Amino acid sequence: MARALQDIIDQGRGVAPADLVLRGGRVFDLVSGEFFDGDVAICGDTIVGTGAAYEGREVIEVTGLTLVPGFIDTHLHIESSLVTPFEFDRCVCPRGITTAICDPHEIANVAGLEGIHYFLDASARTVMDIRVQLSSCVPSTEMETAGARLEAADLAALRDHPRVIGLAEFMNYPGVLFKDPGCLAKLDAFRGRHIDGHAPLLSGRDLNAYVAAGIRTEHEATSAAEALEKLRKGMRVLIREGSVSKDLHALAPIITERNSPYIAFCTDDRNPLDIAEHGHLDYMIRTAIALGAAPLAVYRAASLSAAEAFGLKDRGLIAPGKRADIVALDSLETCHAQLVLAGGRRVDARAFASRETIPPVARRSVRAPKVSAEAFRAPGNRAETPVIGILPGKIITEHLTEEIAPMDGDKRPDVERDLIRIAVVERHGKNGNIATGFVKGFGLKRGAIGSTVCHDHHNIAVVGADYSDMALAANRLGEIEGGFVVAEGGRILAELALPVAGLMSPEPFEKVETDLVALRAAARSLGVTLEEPFLQLAFLALPVIPHLKITDRGMVDVDRFELIG
Repeated sequence: MARALQDIIDQGRGVAPADLVLRGGRVFDLVSGEFFDGDVAICGDTIVGTGAAYEGREVIEVTGLTLVPGFIDTHLHIESSLVTPFEFDRCVCPRGITTAICDPHEIANVAGLEGIHYFLDASARTVMDIRVQLSSCVPSTEMETAGARLEAADLAALRDHPRVIGLAEFMNYPGVLFKDPGCLAKLDAFRGRHIDGHAPLLSGRDLNAYVAAGIRTEHEATSAAEALEKLRKGMRVLIREGSVSKDLHALAPIITERNSPYIAFCTDDRNPLDIAEHGHLDYMIRTAIALGAAPLAVYRAASLSAAEAFGLKDRGLIAPGKRADIVALDSLETCHAQLVLAGGRRVDARAFASRETIPPVARRSVRAPKVSAEAFRAPGNRAETPVIGILPGKIITEHLTEEIAPMDGDKRPDVERDLIRIAVVERHGKNGNIATGFVKGFGLKRGAIGSTVCHDHHNIAVVGADYSDMALAANRLGEIEGGFVVAEGGRILAELALPVAGLMSPEPFEKVETDLVALRAAARSLGVTLEEPFLQLAFLALPVIPHLKITDRGMVDVDRFELIG
C-alpha cells in the first residue's frame, strides 16, 4: 500500500518508526556485488532505509539469511501453468517470484478481448505484481483457425491501461520482414513502447530488420551463438527454461557479469508438476550457479536486469525508494526462499486469503463436432511422407521425410519405427477442419493422448497409434470442456479437465499437480518416453517455430511459411 511522502521521508530518516523492519540479515547489492549489513526499513510498499539501524512497528528477524530483490519472470503464459492467475500467484510467489510479465495470448486466441480483460482484472488483485503484454498475434498466422482475431485498433485501445507494459511477443516474424500490413499496423501502434520479440534462428540482415522495427527483447535463442548475435544487435536476451523449452544449459556460458545487464530469465510455459518437482525461477537461479555462472550475474538477470529491460524502474534492488519486493534466502547457491515480501506484504496464507478474486471466463469453449475413427485416416498414394521430428527439450522440430507405404488408401501408424498419427481438430465451431500427419519422437506404442492446449490456436491435438482411441480422446475433450486425456483400448485411462477456455483449471494448483502425475503415468504406460508429452504436443501445432508443424489446415513448412498438405 502506498504511503504519504511525508511518512516515507520520516521513516527513512528514522525520526518515526518504520512500518516494517527486516533485522539481522545481509543484503546482496546487485550494483557492486558486495554484501552489506544493517536493517531494511519499509514504509507501506516502499523500501525507505538500508545499511543502518531502524526501529519498526513490526520487526522480522532474518538473522543468518541473505536478502535479494524479488525475482521477475520476464515472459510467460500463465495459462500454461494450467491454473488461473490466482492459483499461479499462490503457486510461485512463495518461491520469490514477485513480478510476472505475462502474455495472455493463449486465452486471447480462444476468447479474444474477453480473455485479455480477465487477466487485466485479475492482475490487479494478486499478491504478486502481474503485468500484461498485449497479445500481438491472434491468430499467430493465417495458416490456422483460432477462436478470435485481434487487430491493431483492438490492442491500441488498451495500451495505456496501468497494468499494460507493451506489445507481446511478435511471433509472425515473416510478417514483419515481408511488411504484412496487419503486422506493420500493430508495430506502428506501439512504436516507441516496449515490443517483445519471438524470432527463433533469425540472424544476419533479417535479424537487423526485425530489431530495427522496434523489437527489444527475445526469448527464443537456443544456442550461445544465437544469443550472442542477438545481444550484439542490442536485444535483451530472455533465457528460457520451461517444461518443454529448456535452454538454460545451452545458454549458461553467456551468463557473465559483463553480459548480465542485457540478460533476464523467463519460463514461458511451465506447469505445476514441474514447479513442484523442480521449481520456477528459483530453479533457474540455482541451476545457473551450479553450471558455473557468477552469482552476481545470475541474481542481476533474475531481478535488476529484468526490471531495466521492461522499464520497471521501481524494483530490482534492495535500496531506498524501490518497491519492497524482497526474498530472504538460506544461501545464494541453493536459492530456497525463507521469507518473501511482495510490495511490503508478507507472502503467506493470510495474504492469499485476503485477496478478492473474480470468476473465470470462456467456459464451454470447446465446440468441436463428434469425430469417428475414420476421420484420422491419412489418404495418399505416395510413400514419401513429411514427418515432424521431435527434439526433446526444444520446441524446434525437424522436417523429416519417411517412406510410409499406403495400404487400402491409408498410411497407417508404424509404432516399430515410432511413426504415429498426429491430428488437429478445429474446436471453435467455425469450420470443422481436421488435418492429419505423422510425428516421430513420442515412443507411443498403443492408444492415444489428446489435448486442447494446442499453441496458439488451441484446437484439439491428438496423437495415437489407434484411430478409435484417438476419436475417443478427441470426443472426451469436448465433454469435459477441454483439457488432457489419455485413452487406450476404448477406455479413458486418465484426464485433467481444463474448462476455463480449454486451458486452465479452476481447481487449486495442488489438485492439478496430482492429476498431472496420473496423466504422466498413464502416458508412459502407452510407451511414451517424453518427460512432458502434453506440452510437447501443444507446440507441434505452432506454425511460427521451425521447421515442420501441423494446424487444422494441414502440415506447415515453417521455413517456407506455407501449407504443404
